Amino acid sequence: MAHVQDAAAYILEAAGVGGMSAMKLQKLCYFAYGYHLAWEERQLFPERFEAWANGPVCPPLYNMHRGHFALRPGDIKPTREGRLDPGERESVDLVLEAYGSFSAHQLSAMTHSNGPWVAARHRAGAAPLDRSNEELSDDEIFEFFDALTSADADERED
Repeated sequence: MAHVQDAAAYILEAAGVGGMSAMKLQKLCYFAYGYHLAWEERQLFPERFEAWANGPVCPPLYNMHRGHFALRPGDIKPTREGRLDPGERESVDLVLEAYGSFSAHQLSAMTHSNGPWVAARHRAGAAPLDRSNEELSDDEIFEFFDALTSADADERED
């Protein structure tokens, strides 16, 4: 199984020399995790997301980029194994294709509308700008992204 830094390093490599903001990287990792969980019915990586004020954040990834606004390829190092398997790569590639052009703030707003982040913030009793380290539930992430996947499939059939 890959780790969050493997997915993050892969995303940064795909972004190229321009890189991206740390916030955008966090949100793309979240979307990749969620869709991968729905499509493959397995975690993309074992690290968890928490319901921080600006959306889902993976603390181990945050610790790797803390203090840096912009990230470029090579700034996040993959694990020694460092390999995404073909299914993991496909999930990340599809998310990059669908969400890669959105800004960090657009991606963050998408996580705030409803779903696992909102549920975790509610469980924690966190007001809009309050800090929270409440974990997002894999069951809720799966249900949310599975519903998105089903809705997308229904729209293509119409």
